[in-house]
Amino acid sequence: MRNSQGGPLLRSQSTCNDRAFTISDSLLKYQFPCLLLINPMTNEFNLSGLRVLVTAGASGIGRVIADTFATHGARLHICDISDDALNQTAAAHPDWGISRCDVADERQVFELFQAVEQNLGGLDVLINNAGIAGPTGGIDELSSADWQSTVDINLNGQFYCARLAVPLLKQSDNASLICISSVAGRLGYAFRTPYAVTKWAIVGLVKSLAIELGPDGIRANAILPGIVEGPRMEKVIADRADAIGIPYAEMEKEYINKISMRKMVSAQDVANQAMFLCSPLGASISGQAISVCGNVEYL
Repeated sequence: MRNSQGGPLLRSQSTCNDRAFTISDSLLKYQFPCLLLINPMTNEFNLSGLRVLVTAGASGIGRVIADTFATHGARLHICDISDDALNQTAAAHPDWGISRCDVADERQVFELFQAVEQNLGGLDVLINNAGIAGPTGGIDELSSADWQSTVDINLNGQFYCARLAVPLLKQSDNASLICISSVAGRLGYAFRTPYAVTKWAIVGLVKSLAIELGPDGIRANAILPGIVEGPRMEKVIADRADAIGIPYAEMEKEYINKISMRKMVSAQDVANQAMFLCSPLGASISGQAISVCGNVEYL
């Protein structure tokens, strides 16, 4: 079987109800010159040449995203504020671009993008990942400083990065902007108001940018991780348990019971979704807020 341009159609290994799906490899290479979707021998994603910036990419979800993209051939630049995490990442990946950057600081973000241009020569993907959990407490207990710090990092930081990324993304043949929000960006979250407010705002940012940037061929999407296993979530659960005066184990069980699938998700689940959105399989997906959460019902 051949495609409309005369090239052979490659058949994937996936089937659904005994119907095989076919993908035109030559057409994908024509549409996405820096990206070949599937290695026909291994059925793996191949992101060779894709230029990717991941904020807060030296640890946690950001590091897993960066590792996943790099494993599949992408060229990486990451930033973070932890010197230890940056040093460990630099030792593990000497070919990556590494910057120390607090995304809440406009000057540091400007310097970050200077380094990205020098290191990668352009940009195809921005993963706006940097964020903090913010304070835990009733609205009448929160300080203005805690509120402002959460807004500065979680929301303003995404704006600062997107603003400088867009001119570079407009020059790309396969441009994607992914903002990491949270299921708290679609649900109310008592005692975590500053966090929830910023995560709702990120969804609004993405939906607006998808309309604004679509004519330039730039896809904009938000990923909404749910309850992600790991040290950060353990601290969130501990703080919430302290705030309402119950044991950690009881609080953890309450969190699990909020999930329809009764299990936490992993950072790798989030990374896989990001990779999908940046591949040709996600070529027509934009303006979406996609939960990766096992269906968190409430918070």
